[in-house]
Amino acid sequence: MSDFLLPRLRTLDPYVPGEQPQDRRYVKLNTNESPFPPSPRVLDTLTREAVSRLNLYPDPLARALREAIAAEYGLEPDNVFVGNGSDEVLGFAFMAYADETRGVTLPDVSYGFYRVYAQLYRVHPVIVPLNEDFTLPAENFVGRRGMVALANPNAPTSLAMPLGEIERIIAGNPQNIVLIDEAYVDFGGETCLPLLSRYPNLLIVRTYSKSRSLAGGRLGYALASPAIIDDLNRVKNSFHPYSINNLTMLAGIEAMRDRDYFRSCVEAICAQRDASARELAAMGFSVLPSATNFLFASPPGMDGLTYYRKLKERGVLVRYLSQPMLARHVRITVGSADQMRALMDATRDILKEGTA
Repeated sequence: MSDFLLPRLRTLDPYVPGEQPQDRRYVKLNTNESPFPPSPRVLDTLTREAVSRLNLYPDPLARALREAIAAEYGLEPDNVFVGNGSDEVLGFAFMAYADETRGVTLPDVSYGFYRVYAQLYRVHPVIVPLNEDFTLPAENFVGRRGMVALANPNAPTSLAMPLGEIERIIAGNPQNIVLIDEAYVDFGGETCLPLLSRYPNLLIVRTYSKSRSLAGGRLGYALASPAIIDDLNRVKNSFHPYSINNLTMLAGIEAMRDRDYFRSCVEAICAQRDASARELAAMGFSVLPSATNFLFASPPGMDGLTYYRKLKERGVLVRYLSQPMLARHVRITVGSADQMRALMDATRDILKEGTA
């Protein structure tokens, strides 16, 4: 840290991404990526000719991409905002709708970037504790002052809130933006997309990183009223109008259009998730019912940190989260059949070691 950094940023607690160690080859189940490559249509569109046009700036309005997203969800392009990953979209939303006078209400256990953005943009966060069973108490998100932001399904707990409870929160905050982060909704949650036409305060944020197999492309989007989309564009164009490169735009269009590949990948991940949950439960794990592409699980006879370390020793990476409420658990990405087999073999070895 230099002496030039602003004093208020010296205490900033940045987001910590999932580890990417380079010391050996790991079975990587810690960052919730898709085990499948992008759609064949994505690979076909990234031609030599497309690459040759990288000397040109991308369309700052991302018209073709927004049209493809709008068509998929029965919306108009004016209902769609796109950004460099959903993290950028979330950041612009915090810049647009929360400040020192209008805070933000967040669950105490959710995506870590929410608190980072609150600190970065000097937003006072009102933290709502989860219930003991890790569910969100909808009644405590009603009638708040300032923006409400929550993930549904939630991360890292993997639980989804019923649509009726989400609507209760949206309807209960008519003067505030309610941001619903649907990064994992394709794996089993109920989308609040049907509520969009009824609630002008609803802002839905999604990503291409999970169900569309484009984590490395960095592409996210928001669905909202044209007025909210205009707000976000106002912020984006004051910050970085060319945030999505030409190749990512092409990839995003084809990934959205290839419905068959999207469905087949999601179905395979959900089937593997459910089978893996049953296998872990049979070994004595406590596993929450997942509506995501990961499992939130507590191992028998040890805390989450011990299990994480023992897996890492055996070449398997999962995500350990140190918050007290989460300390007995780990978050396990649903990988390929081979990856999950490696996880199960390592787990059996760990449990056998513990009883020796």
